[in-house]
Amino acid sequence: MPAPVRIWLEVSHHAAFRIGGWAFVRQAAGVVSGSGGGERRIDPERNALQAIAAALAGLPPGASVQLHASSPLVLAVPARIAAAEAGQDPPADNLDLWARAAAALKPIAVVCHPARPTPGGPTAFAAAWADFAQGRARDRGAFSAPIPKTNLAKAGV
Repeated sequence: MPAPVRIWLEVSHHAAFRIGGWAFVRQAAGVVSGSGGGERRIDPERNALQAIAAALAGLPPGASVQLHASSPLVLAVPARIAAAEAGQDPPADNLDLWARAAAALKPIAVVCHPARPTPGGPTAFAAAWADFAQGRARDRGAFSAPIPKTNLAKAGV
């Protein structure tokens, strides 16, 4: 049985200016990759949904995923999608991103783990990149880009 894919996902949101950023580090089959992005004029839920959809994109069907995040919004997405599919508590806003997140979650098995950023660890690394992405979105607008391999070598994975 292949080892589970491990993803450390963090989001950053500035409520007053409505600027969001996100970043993730993914370890799959011994390969570490990551990406970050952000957007202006975004609410926290939309930011979290963009982050989780990006982090789960491209995973093979049937993959087992361990999702580590400190954001309650991110950790609640899989359970909220399951409840919506069962006819309970359907989302009213951000339907486009709820659909993307649901499509990304459907073919895989996700186990969520609350995380606490520790110095030198992948959660702290992803949190720092999410803050960086938020600043870049503030200055340049919406974007998404991979984290350079030289930086990922310092992710603590």
